[in-house]
Amino acid sequence: MIDISGLPWAELGPFLIAGFLTQFVDSALGMGFGVLSNSLLVLLGLPPGAASAVTHRVEGFTSGASGIAHALQRNVDWPLFARLVIPGVVGGLLGVWVMTSLGASILRPAVLVYLAAVGLYLIWRGPRRPQAYRRMKLVGPLGLIAGFLDASGGGWGPMVTGNLMAQGMTPRMAVGTANAAEFFVTVTVLSAFIGKLGLQSFTIAATGLLIGGVVATPFGALLTRRLPSRRLMELTGAVLVALSLGGLISRMFSAAPFFTRL
Repeated sequence: MIDISGLPWAELGPFLIAGFLTQFVDSALGMGFGVLSNSLLVLLGLPPGAASAVTHRVEGFTSGASGIAHALQRNVDWPLFARLVIPGVVGGLLGVWVMTSLGASILRPAVLVYLAAVGLYLIWRGPRRPQAYRRMKLVGPLGLIAGFLDASGGGWGPMVTGNLMAQGMTPRMAVGTANAAEFFVTVTVLSAFIGKLGLQSFTIAATGLLIGGVVATPFGALLTRRLPSRRLMELTGAVLVALSLGGLISRMFSAAPFFTRL
């Protein structure tokens, strides 16, 4: 249990801001917490490995808070959620096994290029074609692949949100449903990794990131509900392109510590 009255708020300040900003983007657009928080923590002085470990631990809590916030804003399509979450959990477990047994880093460049292409499509489509809900296809395979990618370095939000929008789903429902399902996938992945990750998670950085992220979730969910569909689609596409390019650049230049996790 964290003693709130005894927290060193001066030291927590930068991490509170980082948590708030990154989770606000993630909750509003359905992606970005992992890569943005990881990068900000590195900028604040944490080693890249420690930043990644903190992000993994905190995301299990922030994704749950985000899912609840979106449910309260009625941004979640529950039948679609049910179709996503079970394949996502299975994919997450498979991803953990592959990462611990075989390694899967070779897949990341191809995935980043694909996500950049989806982002460009969303930017192009946003102002040209209004969104109308229709039944989504290939939801099970999408959840399976996204869960696998989440375990092998992150990617649930970009993969699920981007694909649902590209298929024609109402943007706010795509964001909310992806956020709600992400909680279960994240908890599964963390549980599978727990033997190696350990439980000494709540350092100053993790505590600040967690508090700031939880505070931001209702504001992000509200913004998702209020933004026009076309603008939400364009913003999602822009974030997808930025995250993908950042990931590709980090692989081209090994000295660059940023954008190590999508």
